[in-house]
Amino acid sequence: MREVARDDEQFLEMIRQNEGVIYKVTSFYADAEHPIGDLYQEVVLNLWKSFSSFRGESKCSTWIYRIALNTCISFYRRSKKNVTYVNISMDIPDTVDNSEAIQELYKLINCLGKIERALVLLYLDDKSYKEIAEITGLSVTNVATKLSRIKEKLRHMSNE
Repeated sequence: MREVARDDEQFLEMIRQNEGVIYKVTSFYADAEHPIGDLYQEVVLNLWKSFSSFRGESKCSTWIYRIALNTCISFYRRSKKNVTYVNISMDIPDTVDNSEAIQELYKLINCLGKIERALVLLYLDDKSYKEIAEITGLSVTNVATKLSRIKEKLRHMSNE
C-alpha cells in the first residue's frame, strides 16, 4: 500500500511540474466540440496508465509530450472529425505590430494536418530536431525534411 501512495505522489508532482506542457499541447488541438478540459483529462489518464512503465530513458517532458501528442491525435482519429478551428492564443504577444501577423500564422497552422501541427508546436517550443524526433518517433532527418516542407507550405499558403 505504501508503494502505491508513493507512486501517486510522484505522479501528481510530475503532472504539477509539467502542467504547462500538457496545456500547450491540448490547447493546440482543442475546439468547441472537444474542449481543452476533455483533452487534458484524456492526456492525464493516458499518462497515469503509462506511468508505471516509464523507464526514465528519456526526459520526463519528452515522454509527456509524446503521450500528449499521441493522445490528442488519437482522440481525433477516433472521433473522425476534422478540426477547423483551434484556439492557440496562449503565448501571443500583446504588441499591435506582431499580433496580427502571429494570429495569421496560427490560422495557417490550423490548416495543417495533425502531425504537421504537432511538429510545428514542438518547433515553436524551441525543441531541437533530436528532441522532436524522440517525441514523435521520427528520425532526425525526417523531422528536418518535414519541417522544411511545412515551412515552405506555410509560405505558399500565406502568399495565396
